[in-house]
Amino acid sequence: MPFHHKGIGSGYILNFGDTRVYFSGDTECTTEMKALKNISVAFLAMNPPRTESTLEAAECAKAFKPKIVYPYHYRGSNTQEFADALKNTTGVEVRLRKLEGES
Repeated sequence: MPFHHKGIGSGYILNFGDTRVYFSGDTECTTEMKALKNISVAFLAMNPPRTESTLEAAECAKAFKPKIVYPYHYRGSNTQEFADALKNTTGVEVRLRKLEGES
């Protein structure tokens, strides 16, 4: 049973000219997310059990291939595992940043 039924934990796409920025919201790797097109920058939440795991997020990013992807909302998750899973995915650049308050 998914934590987020359709319409709950929705993601959003913001358009700035030709730049399309996607924020996943609290969600799993949905069919709708996999079908995204022409995403310049994606912010993918990964913090199980309420959002996708690092590996699930990587599989989803492989499907819609954003040019740049940032993991966020990842408390306790191994973001390097996410980056490693996308290492050989052509055209997807992973950018890791520390969350505020993270040591």
